[in-house]
Amino acid sequence: MSAGKNTKFYQALRCKKGADRTGSLDQTIDIELIGEEPFLIRIDDKDYSVVMRTPGEEVFHAVGFCLGEGIVDSVDDFKTIGYDKDLEPNIINIWLTPERHEKIPYLLERKGFVSQTSCGICGKEMLKDLNQILTPAENGFKVEINHVFDCINKLSKNQKYYQRTRGSHAALIFDDQLSVIAFAEDVGRHNALDKAIGTAFMDRTLSDAGILVLSSRISYELVQKAARARLPVMISNSRPTALAVEMGRSLNMTLAFPIEESELIIVCGENRIMRE
Repeated sequence: MSAGKNTKFYQALRCKKGADRTGSLDQTIDIELIGEEPFLIRIDDKDYSVVMRTPGEEVFHAVGFCLGEGIVDSVDDFKTIGYDKDLEPNIINIWLTPERHEKIPYLLERKGFVSQTSCGICGKEMLKDLNQILTPAENGFKVEINHVFDCINKLSKNQKYYQRTRGSHAALIFDDQLSVIAFAEDVGRHNALDKAIGTAFMDRTLSDAGILVLSSRISYELVQKAARARLPVMISNSRPTALAVEMGRSLNMTLAFPIEESELIIVCGENRIMRE
């Protein structure tokens, strides 16, 4: 699968219940599946992490990843981002400014780093490191519950790969006026969020972000990424994990999910969602 080609077609057999033993009702069809390839992120000329992701938006993916990991706090922390799709689309090189490099040696020198985008958070030490770079969300942002459902409905309308492959996740970010500022879709839920956050971060619109809508459940890692991006409200299509709720509460964030077309379960931060 070439760079930028995010799907691939495969032949499959469509079988119907009740067919006779000869399989006379079987049908060979082409199905479209979302692509997945390894992506190496190198920082200051050293391999840092490998994640499995859908090809495309590599710069934004790497930028969002770096922000979520605490490697950068500002766009200005990047010195150069090197990416040549004609040479090797699955590798990106990031160089930090000398000033930023000196501030985070404990992150850059971590040995045997395994990206949480591929296997989940590994070990208490990483939990401790991540908590040190997170700041509680500020109060002030509020949204009417009807508008929350409007935001939820816009997620599926923006997805193009899911309708075709049933195999992707998506992340949609709205500003405080509920205008879309970033959207991304990927085979990995962490990757989709990294790409969306990276897009808004590079556009310098992330500071205006108010609501994040996810196709996946809210896990601890996704709360961490949203917290780093200063996103106060997270809405998902399924229940969050217990650890995610504990973290959301400790960071003064709002976590919620719908159970019906007009019902919303708010697990923490209910003050931001206005009900009639």
